[in-house]
Amino acid sequence: MKIIEIFNILDELADSEIIFLRYENNFQLLIGVILSAQTTDRQVNQVLPGLFRKYPTPKDLGAADIKAVSEIIRPLGFFNVKASNIIKTAAAVATEHGGEVPQDMNSLLKLAGVGRKSANVIRGACFNLPAIIVDTHFARTVNRLGLTAKQSPDRIETDLAGQVPADIQYRFSMLLNKLGRDFCHARKPDCDNCPVRLHCSMFMGR
Repeated sequence: MKIIEIFNILDELADSEIIFLRYENNFQLLIGVILSAQTTDRQVNQVLPGLFRKYPTPKDLGAADIKAVSEIIRPLGFFNVKASNIIKTAAAVATEHGGEVPQDMNSLLKLAGVGRKSANVIRGACFNLPAIIVDTHFARTVNRLGLTAKQSPDRIETDLAGQVPADIQYRFSMLLNKLGRDFCHARKPDCDNCPVRLHCSMFMGR
């Protein structure tokens, strides 16, 4: 099966744990994922330590002043909207979920700033649940590899969730994301050095 062959090649080459956002607990990852929208993980990693030094718990951040939070996360862009989202989400975690990040999809999607991609990151990374994480890197690589012809994130997720075994979905998502960052670049993919080029529809069709 093509998906398993690609997975095995990438899995053997990658570290046992693939981490893009640095975090110490589920709450920190949740906030980091919300902040990562329309910016880079590197930029988010630069502001998270200062944010959590000042607001270490959901209760602390949920009661924070939006102007103070906006100033901390200003380098990320869209800082007012993001500050509002993470304050609302922190408050909901503190008051509605006993200070613990929920794991079910419906509860996660009710949190401000959390979409399916973010929810799947939390479900996979924090709770070891099946999760197909469709970001721009993942969508680009699975389309070029010929694993799906779908274009919208929701349809890509549904299509791949039906093909990838549940126990490797999260790892598969992270491996394909990493492939997109390292080789399958948007403008100039490094096809000649890509470790799965012989399984790639785009490369083989050149």
